[in-house]
Amino acid sequence: MAPLTCDGPLADSQSIVFSGDNRGDQYPGARIIAAQKATTANSFSLPGLAMSTANCYGLVQPGGSAFGFQESMPVNTAAVYDGPASDWGMGEKDPMVNQRSGGINVFGGGLALYDETGTLLGGLGTAGDTSCTDHIVSWRLRHELGLDYVPAGMGPGAVKDNMMFGGSGLDPASHPRCDPAANAIVEDLPNTHPTRTVAPK
Repeated sequence: MAPLTCDGPLADSQSIVFSGDNRGDQYPGARIIAAQKATTANSFSLPGLAMSTANCYGLVQPGGSAFGFQESMPVNTAAVYDGPASDWGMGEKDPMVNQRSGGINVFGGGLALYDETGTLLGGLGTAGDTSCTDHIVSWRLRHELGLDYVPAGMGPGAVKDNMMFGGSGLDPASHPRCDPAANAIVEDLPNTHPTRTVAPK
């Protein structure tokens, strides 16, 4: 079986694209899930504190401090199902561009975007593989875009808004593990693709 490819919307931006040779290389629902991830990361990060969708997972479990959070902002169905399906994932042609997709997603793949001044610009979402792989793709893409001037995150030090494992089950460090190879890549992201620091003025 060929590896899954991923959809990748940017919240508050101009691009909704798919990877692969055609839209059939992704799960059709991945486009909407990716948009939810971008929306979540954008909506719940602050200028001084980034929260990835992976950081939300433990918080929303029964007994967690944000239980019910994932039901708080429904998907805007008029936006995500608008236009001809043949335009979905086709960059600027996608009818979801410039619309508020809404929705909350609480597993890996959504990250906030910060420019070189530390300004929060929006969110990036990837979907179509395991949540750990989606997170890895988003983290690496954000790094390649140069939009990873993350001020601080839910994790200590360089971890910032990275996916974390092994927490109490009800905290930002409680995302479920995926396959061992992906887990190792996730844990090493702050070393292989470290976030950048805003230059002092």
